[in-house]
Amino acid sequence: MSIVKIKDKMFETSIPEAEIKERVKALAEQISKDMEGRNPLLLAVLNGSFIFAADLMREMTIPCEISFVKLASYEGTTSTGKIKEVIGINENLTGRTVIIVEDIVESGLTIKRMIESLGTRNPESVHICTLLLKPERLKASLDIEYVAFSIPNDFILGYGLDYDQQGRNLKDIYTIRED
Repeated sequence: MSIVKIKDKMFETSIPEAEIKERVKALAEQISKDMEGRNPLLLAVLNGSFIFAADLMREMTIPCEISFVKLASYEGTTSTGKIKEVIGINENLTGRTVIIVEDIVESGLTIKRMIESLGTRNPESVHICTLLLKPERLKASLDIEYVAFSIPNDFILGYGLDYDQQGRNLKDIYTIRED
């Protein structure tokens, strides 16, 4: 188990790279099976999901497309609770199968808002895929079909997730140490 210092905080490995790769491959296989015969649009939520979305897409065995949306609700280690759309969706979603690809679902409020927004664009269906889920933090009722890992309510970083924009490049996922 390695320990890294990012800015003023210490973090220790909680999910190693090999385990992440294994789960991403399994999710990609499940999505490919479930979406056989379709051409789903992966809608990756920036910035945190870009590594996960890329790895997931490369493991998928069916035709698919990708686009990005940027929603912000974090400052430092705390969610502000206010969600602001920074970069919108430019694709025509009418009749499309959309898979929202998130790095982490905590309260679920960001995803809920996104689903409501997508619904006005007439997609055939909307599915949720997340790298990490914090079940004890959920405030919104969501059908999250694809979850790589359920985790406790700890602050984490690495594999695209950050602490004040630092640590996204780490290959493992790290949990904050409360010493």
